[in-house]
Amino acid sequence: MEKHTLSVLVENSPGVLTRVAGLFARRGFNIDSLAVGRTDRADVSRMTIVVEGDKPLIEQVTKQLHKLIDVIKISNITEDEYVDRELVMIKVTAEPGQRVEILHIAGIFRARAVDLGSKTMTFECTGTGGKINAFEESLRPYGIKELVRTGKIAMLRGSKFVALSPAQARDAESA
Repeated sequence: MEKHTLSVLVENSPGVLTRVAGLFARRGFNIDSLAVGRTDRADVSRMTIVVEGDKPLIEQVTKQLHKLIDVIKISNITEDEYVDRELVMIKVTAEPGQRVEILHIAGIFRARAVDLGSKTMTFECTGTGGKINAFEESLRPYGIKELVRTGKIAMLRGSKFVALSPAQARDAESA
């Protein structure tokens, strides 16, 4: 089965996330990744939802999402070229004698130290899911104390973008 990345523009109002997540739960669809945040417009949020499934399942998910009154637009950006990122924060055991070695590993992944404790170091790292997985595995031998990871966020490459309306898309093309 293929993973599909959906960009869903919704009204920025209370309960929208609950309604979307509830729809997935009621229909038995599994959300692989979900990230939500406000867009450049205060009244609109973007949900980036990663769902594993074949085309018919994704079409069914899309049809069900369209039925929700808070949903403005749904785009399956998997069909186009896009840029995606995730963020991870990892706290590892770091005895003073290991810190240079751990910092070297972090440097390879362009991770940044954000906290230093007497026996721990905390890093943040952004990148594709594969990069984040590799960074995590590289630090695992030192002892991961805590890990928190965002879902995927994604945007179309180049001048393409997820427009709120056909008129907004036409305006952007002529600019």
